[in-house]
Amino acid sequence: MLSNAMMRQEEVETRVNELLGRMTLEEKVGQTNQLNAFTEKEKDAVRRGAVGSILNAMSAFTGVGSSPSTSAELCNAIQQIAIKESRLGIPLLFGRDVIHGFRTVFPIPLAQAASWNPEMVEMAAAVAASEAAAHGIKWTFAPMLDIARDPRWGRVAEGFGEDPYLASALAQAAVRGFQGSDLKLSHKVIACAKHYVGYGAAMGGRDYDSAEISNRTLREVYLPPFHAAVKAGVGTIMAAFHDLNGVPLSAHRQLLTDILRNEWGFKGFVVSDWSSVSELVHHGIAANNYEAAALALFAGVDMDMVSGAYDENLAQLVQSGHLSMETLDEAVRRILRLKFLAGLFEKPYVDPNRAKTMVLTPENRNAAKLLAQQSLVLLKNDSNLLPIDRRFKRIAFVGPMVNSREELFGTWTPDGREEDVLPLPEAIKAAAPKDFELYFLDAADEAFHLARYADLIVAFVGEHPIRSGENANVADLRLPPGQRQFIAALAELGIPLVLVVFAGRPLAITQEARLADALLYAWHPGSEGGIAIAEVLFGAANPSGKLPITMPRATGQVPIFYNHRNSGRPAGSQHFPYRYVDLPHGPLYSFGYGLSYTQFRYENLEISAPRMSGPNEIRATVTNTGTRPGVEVAQLYIRDLVASVARPVKELKGFQRIALKPGESAQVSFQLNPADLTFIGLDDLPRIEPGEYAVWVGPNSAEGLQGSFTLEI
Repeated sequence: MLSNAMMRQEEVETRVNELLGRMTLEEKVGQTNQLNAFTEKEKDAVRRGAVGSILNAMSAFTGVGSSPSTSAELCNAIQQIAIKESRLGIPLLFGRDVIHGFRTVFPIPLAQAASWNPEMVEMAAAVAASEAAAHGIKWTFAPMLDIARDPRWGRVAEGFGEDPYLASALAQAAVRGFQGSDLKLSHKVIACAKHYVGYGAAMGGRDYDSAEISNRTLREVYLPPFHAAVKAGVGTIMAAFHDLNGVPLSAHRQLLTDILRNEWGFKGFVVSDWSSVSELVHHGIAANNYEAAALALFAGVDMDMVSGAYDENLAQLVQSGHLSMETLDEAVRRILRLKFLAGLFEKPYVDPNRAKTMVLTPENRNAAKLLAQQSLVLLKNDSNLLPIDRRFKRIAFVGPMVNSREELFGTWTPDGREEDVLPLPEAIKAAAPKDFELYFLDAADEAFHLARYADLIVAFVGEHPIRSGENANVADLRLPPGQRQFIAALAELGIPLVLVVFAGRPLAITQEARLADALLYAWHPGSEGGIAIAEVLFGAANPSGKLPITMPRATGQVPIFYNHRNSGRPAGSQHFPYRYVDLPHGPLYSFGYGLSYTQFRYENLEISAPRMSGPNEIRATVTNTGTRPGVEVAQLYIRDLVASVARPVKELKGFQRIALKPGESAQVSFQLNPADLTFIGLDDLPRIEPGEYAVWVGPNSAEGLQGSFTLEI
């Protein structure tokens, strides 16, 4: 007897094939065509059935600034043309860049990763989906799953950091949040895992540039988050702009068909990135759009985002025999299948009244605040300077970011509105005891003059969001001009100094970290970031964030990441202690690092199977030895000590968030299976080898209890 899911799948396939059989060649091509404008010309194309999707982001370019919010009324009006005036009435799929929130803006994805909390990442995606869907959007171009080891790259802000294990866990959480268990639900949207694949390895951190990645590194580092998203049922995949080892991704059949579909069993559809099909001409592998369209469709790109190459050329390519009708049919079948699964044929329109009650709800704003608090990373806190208490009554809040509102959003927030944000000064006044003297100045001269009379200085510094995101790369990871000198001048006053740093990437702030007494890394924390920061500064909340990416000492250190391979002359060894003559070889702050207002002790490491042939449980006791309740993120790392190929010095294999009261202890437990020790061998195939492994349980990638086990297979 067939299950309900199997019956539904059979029903969908029957409906897809029946509709496909009634479509003309031109109508099939239309389903592969996504438009971005909506003039009379585009309306006529919809009437002709020559459009499959509308990218509803008409005035936002590469994530910079905002665009007029989409609306249910607008989407319904466009949809009505497709339903009522085209021959077959196939509904349009409306897409938009809902990256880290819609009207309720959550922290940037890199900051979300600093929470190490998949449940909160899932909640953020669910809220974003609900608000976007209420405005007619059924497809978001998120999550971005590019592993990034070079923070000069602007789009590091959009991803989950440098580690494939953490990114994979958060990838699945985001897909679950966006899509839920049923895409037909009115508050869910189709997710799109992007940018497939290796985009984060662009040379020099330069957006759109080439990447060179070995098959081993591709399989072990860059592909796993996408594979995780596919396992979670992600509906769509976006092919990246760049070329990988000389083959542009929009023409990469091995990755788009052999691996994605044949090996992983992906059933959704692949969309190109913006104009990347026609950009195959610029890459130099196609002479014109006719050749580019043939290459991309054959490779496995089902929908062309806005370039027009499919619209203009696919019919002729099929008629001339350069592409088979079967190839086109399969692309169209994938697109129609997802439209049926999303319920667009039954409910193509959106109730406009939902948008009035679904956005900026107290529940949504509270979720954004909680995630912002969990994403804040306390990097330094000498003499327990934070949280601010009654040692300090006259406090100067200064710096170029002190009056931030919209600046808290970060990149890719076309629907965020400045008026929704409580300004930092107002948030701080609300969180501070009423008898404190609080002063706020962003002008450097006035701020410096005021700070001389304060008991405590809190400086808000960092990057404006325009310095991160798509094609917002930097050659210098230091703070923007002037801020380093401003901080140095403040430090010379001899007054306790707290730095709060806003950024879309890990910055090289070695000097600033030395000068500050306390350092709180706030990223771009979203619309509720002001109150989240204020409550952490004054102790209403305890920071628990951990770095999802290594912080370098200087720009010249990058790429620097924790899970590198050893060399024959390891850095830090007795005879080779340095890698640079002018800089220590280690990072400023390690992957996984982050402090709390309390302290945690790790002890009693236990390994259930010192000689491992099946599941192996790794346990340790964590105790809150401080005076405040807090949350610790315990992390499990392993190292394969001897293998047929050189292995990373450490690999994350598990993490747990645990809340502990003062004096309270808890045991954390991680299960390792032999499959978790798979790597790519000399033959470029997955393998598991017997041998000795080191294992660590601790608070970050550089510290922890160490043990070992032997794998026997």
